[in-house]
Amino acid sequence: MPLHLDGKAFAALSTFGFLAAACAPAGQALAEDRYEIDAQHTHVQFSVLRFGFNDIIGTFPGVAGVITLDQGAPENSSVEATISVPSVVSGDETRDGHIQGAAWLNTEEFATMSFTSTAVALHGDNAATVTGDLTLLGVTRPVTLDVTLNKIGPDPATKKEAVGISATASINRLDWGMETAAKFVGTDVAIRIEALAHKVEE
Repeated sequence: MPLHLDGKAFAALSTFGFLAAACAPAGQALAEDRYEIDAQHTHVQFSVLRFGFNDIIGTFPGVAGVITLDQGAPENSSVEATISVPSVVSGDETRDGHIQGAAWLNTEEFATMSFTSTAVALHGDNAATVTGDLTLLGVTRPVTLDVTLNKIGPDPATKKEAVGISATASINRLDWGMETAAKFVGTDVAIRIEALAHKVEE
C-alpha cells in the first residue's frame, strides 16, 4: 500500500497483501480483492530510549489504509496507508504536546505520515521482509519491515473476510531530520504494527 496513516494512523502494506495472497487457500482471495484497515483493531506503536533509563512507548490511533490482494499475480498486490501524526498518544498529555511540537514531529506543518511498499521477499509460508518508502516530516526514505501473516479468513465479530498481520521495523530518526536531543534521547526508534483489515464487498 502506500501505507497511508492519516488524520483518522506504521500501516502499516503492499507486502502484506502479497504475503496474504501467497498464503491464502485457493478461492479465499480473488484478483484485486481490497481490504480496508480497521483502525479500531490496528495498532501502530513506537518506542525510544529516554536518557538511557527506559523506553518511552507511544501509539498512533489515527490509521487508515487499503490492502489490495492479487492472488493471480501476488507481486502486483499493494498497500496504501496513512497515519494521523497529531493522534499520537504516549501516556502523558504534557509529553504528547512536546512530541507534537516543532522540535519533534512538528504536527502543525506535517499532519500525516505515510508508508508505500515497493518490494517484498517471502521467507516461508507466512513471513516476509517488506521494503517501502516512509514519508515523515516531509522526508521520504526506505524502510524494511519484518512481516508475519497471522491469519486470513472470516472475522467472527464482523462476519467479514479479514486479514491479520504483525510487523516490526527499526529506523534512525536522524535520517528524517529529527535531531532534537540526539545525545540524550535514543536515535533508533523501534516500530511495531498489529494490523487488521476487512475485505471490501463490491
